[in-house]
Amino acid sequence: MAEALMVCSGGGHLKQLFTLSERLGVDPDDQVWITFENGLSTSLLADRKVYFAPFVAPRELRSLWRFRQVVADVIRRHSFDRAFSTGSSPAVAALPMAAAAGARASYIESAARADGPSVSGRILAQFPSVRTFTQYPGWATKRWQFRGSIYDSYSPVEPHRGEKPLRRAVVTVGTQEGYGFDRLFSALVPLLADFDDVLWQTGPQDVSRWGISGRVTVPHEELRSAMQEADVVIAHSGTGSALSAFEAGKAPILVPRLKAHGEHVDDHQVQIAAEMDRRGLAIMSSPEAITSATLARAASMGVTSIDAPPMHLDDDHEDGRTDVTRLLGQRERAAAENAKAADR
Repeated sequence: MAEALMVCSGGGHLKQLFTLSERLGVDPDDQVWITFENGLSTSLLADRKVYFAPFVAPRELRSLWRFRQVVADVIRRHSFDRAFSTGSSPAVAALPMAAAAGARASYIESAARADGPSVSGRILAQFPSVRTFTQYPGWATKRWQFRGSIYDSYSPVEPHRGEKPLRRAVVTVGTQEGYGFDRLFSALVPLLADFDDVLWQTGPQDVSRWGISGRVTVPHEELRSAMQEADVVIAHSGTGSALSAFEAGKAPILVPRLKAHGEHVDDHQVQIAAEMDRRGLAIMSSPEAITSATLARAASMGVTSIDAPPMHLDDDHEDGRTDVTRLLGQRERAAAENAKAADR
């Protein structure tokens, strides 16, 4: 039986593709994954068929060639009629190869890209055999079709009032190698000093000079459980961290990593945080601007999951935006139905 190839980087790219797989109509038993091995992937994909590939740093060509060798081996072992990716560079290696082997290849640009495609997306758009999709209707075109967004599954809830003291926090900055986040730790360590319990997920960065016990990675279910129990969640503006907070019912404080400070390869996290803030799902802030009032405001907010419509990638349109009204109408109806159910 033909299977579906699911290829992506770790972190937010993995979280997006895993979450979207149901809306894409891909049965878990048909999924074959190629991604990087870390705490998120090993826990999230525990019941799926997975091939772990060597880590590929952003725009690092030598590692990308090794990744291609893994893809070639997996394609020889399986029969794929579909291939999906949400990026980043692994998509460049895998999707053209899958298409050449007979699979219908689809690249869904990361929700991190609110104003246009990434470098990986621009490269893949040069391959006629790879279909490309955006998660933002604002920049949809005939080449970049819109079929929905990962964020369609979440809606803000009415802020609640209360004077409950904040005692528990989760701080999570992803697992990206080679990029520290000194500004965030320097701002949060004194601010959270009086908290009873703080989970510090710090990635591979050495945080000993701040006197905190950091964990490189935290299994998916453990992190979500900790977020559910926390009064407030503070995270770098990675899509995966934001989605984990939403699933736990939390509106996180999202702090973008900036290229100017050597915190990431570019400033795409600004786009993520700005979009989440606009939707009322999070608070966008710089590290220096986070205060006790910011923590209290975030603690008063919340997020609920709603039923999002399926993503039908095979519906072809002359204009990528012609389907937007229908899709947005479906999302609004789903949000209204969920609100009515909550009231009952």
